[in-house]
Amino acid sequence: MLRSHLVKSLLNFSLSYFPVSSVANLNSIFRNLYYKRSSFSFFLSFFLSFYLSIYLSIYLSIHYLSIHYLSIYLSIYQFIIYLFINYISFYSLTIYLSIHYLSINSLSIFSLSINQFIIYLSIYLSINSLSICLSISLSIYLNRFIIYLSINQFIIYSLTIYLSIH
Repeated sequence: MLRSHLVKSLLNFSLSYFPVSSVANLNSIFRNLYYKRSSFSFFLSFFLSFYLSIYLSIYLSIHYLSIHYLSIYLSIYQFIIYLFINYISFYSLTIYLSIHYLSINSLSIFSLSINQFIIYLSIYLSINSLSICLSISLSIYLNRFIIYLSINQFIIYSLTIYLSIH
């Protein structure tokens, strides 16, 4: 509004003091300046919008890639956690089955000899990937336990024989 008022007052001033040809030249100069200025502002706004669109597209693509990599990263960790849970459940199942198997086989301790039972137990524990040290200590403990049970069984048999005689 102010610019158009200034242009009109300048044209009125030029009409009163300058001849018509120079006014037409001045008018064309102002018109050219106005259009050049508007084309420059259009070019500047186009350049800025183009630059901002490129910047925004780069930013969004980086943001999309970061979200994509984050989802891949989280899915890898989810898969690792899933494998870890499966690993724990597999080992808990193995421990459960070994305890169950040992409890079933503990009924047949008296029918086996001591050496066969120790060999069988050490093979079983090595198959289940337990340490050799644990196997040896467990076999020694079971050996003592079986010797203790044998002694108790011998005492019971001798007591039974003694009582049957008397």
